[in-house]
Amino acid sequence: MGAGLLTLFHRRLRVSLAAPRVAVTASLEAHGVVGETVTFPTRRGRTLTGWWLPGEGRGTVVITHGWGANRELMLPLARPLQAAGWNVLLFDARNHGDSDADTFSSMPRFAEDTEAALAWLRARPGMAEAPAVLLGHSVGAAAVLLAASRRDDIGAVVSLSAFAHPDGMMRRWLAGKGLPFFPLGWYVLRYVERVIGHRFDAIAPVTTLPRVRCPVLLVHGRDDRVILPEDAERLFASRGETPARLHLLPGDHDLSRHIEAELPELLAFLEAALAERAGEPA
Repeated sequence: MGAGLLTLFHRRLRVSLAAPRVAVTASLEAHGVVGETVTFPTRRGRTLTGWWLPGEGRGTVVITHGWGANRELMLPLARPLQAAGWNVLLFDARNHGDSDADTFSSMPRFAEDTEAALAWLRARPGMAEAPAVLLGHSVGAAAVLLAASRRDDIGAVVSLSAFAHPDGMMRRWLAGKGLPFFPLGWYVLRYVERVIGHRFDAIAPVTTLPRVRCPVLLVHGRDDRVILPEDAERLFASRGETPARLHLLPGDHDLSRHIEAELPELLAFLEAALAERAGEPA
C-alpha cells in the first residue's frame, strides 16, 4: 500500500471510528430537575460541561455516559438517584454533548474526563473526602473501571453494559464492516492502539477490574446484542479479589426500559458499599 493510499486509509478509519456528537436538547429546568450547569477543565486544555444535581448528603454519584451519548441521556438514571438523596454529577465527555472537541475520543480519554469530574467534585467545599461513586455505561463503564483502578478514594463502582476487552469490541466492529481480521483487521487494531497511546491489554476491563479496591456492581442486559452477556460473565470471572457482583437483567444494551425496576437493588448496593467503607454494619 503506497504512502498516499495509507494516509487516505487512516483518515477514513478515523472518520469511521469517530463518536457522533448528539446535542443536549433541553435544560434541567425543562426536564423538571433541580440543579445547575457547571464547567470544569480536563486534559489538553479542554473544558467539559456538566450538570450538578444536589441531593441530601448521602454522597455523590459521578455518571459517565457511553460512546456517542451525552449527559442528558443519563437523566433517567440520575433523577431517581437524586430523589434518593444522592448528589449526582453528569458530564459530557470530550467530543460529546456540549463539551469541547478534541482530536479523537477513546476509552482512556473518557477515563481522563471522569477523573477531571472527580477533581472538580473534590475541590468543592466539604467534598474533599465525601463518599463518591462512579457509574458508567458501555464505554463509560469501561472508563470508570479504569479510573477506579488508579484511585483509592472511590466508595463503589457501578458498571452498566461494559465490554470485557477492547479487542473483542473492535473485532465485532470489523466483522460488521465485512473486513477480514487478517491482515487488515489486525493492522486496524494495532493502528488504533498507536493513536490512543495504550495497549488494549493494559486498559481492558478484565485487566482493570481486579485492581479496583472498592465494591463493584456489574449490570448487563440478557438481550444485549451490542456487547453480549458473555462479556459480562468473562469480566466477572476476572475480578480476582475485588468484591464484585454480577447482575443480569432483562433488557438490551441501553437498559433504559428496565433499570427503574432495578433501582432498589442498586440503591441497596450503594448503601452497603459506603457503610462498609465507613466501617459500619451494612
